[in-house]
Amino acid sequence: MTRNRPNIVLILADDMGFSDIGCYGGEIQTPHLDRLAQHGIRLTQFYNTARCTPSRASLLTGLHPHQVGIGILNFDDRPDGYPGNLSENCVTIAEALSAAGYATYMSGKWHLASNMDTPNGAWPTRRGFDRFFGTLEGAGSFYQPRTLYRDEQLAEADALDPEFFYTDAISDNAVRFVEEHHAAHADQPFFLYLAYTAPHWPLHAHEADIATYRGRFDAGWDQLREERLERLVAAGLIDPSWPLSGRDERVPAWKDVDHKSWQARRMEVYAAQVDRMDQGIGKVLRALECLGELDDTLIIFLSDNGGCAEEMPPESVKEFVTSFVPLPELTRDGQPVVPGNVPGLAPGPESTYQSYGRAWANLSNTPFREYKHWVHEGGIATPFIVHWPARLGTQPRIDHQPFQLVDVLPTLLDAAGASYPDERAGHPVPPCEGVSMLPALEGANTTTRTLFWEHEGNAAIRRGRWKLVRKYGKPWELYDIEQDRTELTDLADAHPSVVRELAADYEAWAKRCGVIPRERILELYRRRGRGLPPE
Repeated sequence: MTRNRPNIVLILADDMGFSDIGCYGGEIQTPHLDRLAQHGIRLTQFYNTARCTPSRASLLTGLHPHQVGIGILNFDDRPDGYPGNLSENCVTIAEALSAAGYATYMSGKWHLASNMDTPNGAWPTRRGFDRFFGTLEGAGSFYQPRTLYRDEQLAEADALDPEFFYTDAISDNAVRFVEEHHAAHADQPFFLYLAYTAPHWPLHAHEADIATYRGRFDAGWDQLREERLERLVAAGLIDPSWPLSGRDERVPAWKDVDHKSWQARRMEVYAAQVDRMDQGIGKVLRALECLGELDDTLIIFLSDNGGCAEEMPPESVKEFVTSFVPLPELTRDGQPVVPGNVPGLAPGPESTYQSYGRAWANLSNTPFREYKHWVHEGGIATPFIVHWPARLGTQPRIDHQPFQLVDVLPTLLDAAGASYPDERAGHPVPPCEGVSMLPALEGANTTTRTLFWEHEGNAAIRRGRWKLVRKYGKPWELYDIEQDRTELTDLADAHPSVVRELAADYEAWAKRCGVIPRERILELYRRRGRGLPPE
């Protein structure tokens, strides 16, 4: 086979806000992502699906998460709820590209199978990936990750290495896949899905990386949010007419904060997690460059949801964490792990298990409102970088057209000259919900589309300038996104006909795509005694 199609590298960060990385206005040093942006395209209105598992399901299938069995997380809530297991009746990017002659590799977090101990049809090795290294689970210790597999064999020996750190392992195995592929199959294009767990909690990082940020966040979240907005505007990423959303009312002014040094340390460790991820991305870029593959590799970078406001009070952290992932009680050398956000206890080492919390998530999502879980802009807006010199050139560009996760699969298939199949294993699959972004990436203006979101009863629909959005149990809010993307002026009362039209279209979409009413889910959780995520 001759190489006339690009390699594809799809990079996904975990729980990282819109404005954290350098090329999107943040304080964090991300020279390798910045390099991609300086020679590529940044999208300012690309949207994820507000939560890790649904976002991954949508990203990989070109469908909305409810259509593929994963409306919330990878819990099997049948018969009343979602299966939590990637449906057999959909096609992944890896499956479609494999059928088109691509080799397929994955390194990192999967989080799309309800059974994480016994291989089933929702494991990456059975959804089109030739080789896999990573975790089936959604989160956990960066020093002792659970459900760590190489293909379908437990990779516990990897984590026994005293130098093991999961972000580094994800990067190093991605490099290994690239180099071994080139040595054996240089004439065959490859698809690499590089899915980091950074910077998802817990706050674990190398001390040398943390030291890089010592003092960087001492000015506090109020001043830093203002500074980020200035950089976003100066870069052309945010319209200067959009005012900064207010500090979350549950967050104190920085001047009134107790334990300032500990609070700053939380953000320092978070920054170090992103920094380490960027270092690993740099390893992959160097490998591609050394092999002469960088220019004809389509690289995309994005995050699965906005910054995460989840707190970990010491008195309830075990109940919260263990409802999702087991909490290690001891470090690898037998020291106790102290769980929860304990003021004065510096996060970072293996012996801690903390989050950076609502106040810093408010910074991460600058200039927007809300967080992971919610579908206001702070929960769903992601940085989105595209780099493909051979097709798109090397002049930096910014594109303001709105797209969302369902558009990634058709874009990659378009770039690869591959088709979207009508069936899988003899069963029909739903038509792809998205469109190729390639025309827009090449400079065309695309037609107005309607975008939809639902997660945990939080819902939104966007068409052109209008976005209708609500929190579960609250009334619809209407925003003119062209004039007010920070969602500060609710126009629902002024435009009732727009609200009625968009609400009706949302309900039709929700019914078509299999959105289960939140009331039914909550009743199911109450019957089963399952904890709910914190507000």
